[in-house]
Amino acid sequence: MTLQPTTIDTKGLWCPEPLIIVRNKVREMSEGEELHIQATDPSTHRDFTNFCRFMGHELVSASEQDGVLEFVIRKG
Repeated sequence: MTLQPTTIDTKGLWCPEPLIIVRNKVREMSEGEELHIQATDPSTHRDFTNFCRFMGHELVSASEQDGVLEFVIRKG
């Protein structure tokens, strides 16, 4: 069974809102599920990197296109 990734749009929100939203969503997910996130706050890259490191999740990818940051986090 392939799990459909969940997408969260946090564009226009500033720290700490994107991190709080992501943290709450990850709590509801099962191990191995992926969360796709769109953001515009530059600090989200640092926040999500640290969140994954401290909580045992994997930051699968991080990219930027036209001012929109996109992340994929896999729950550990």
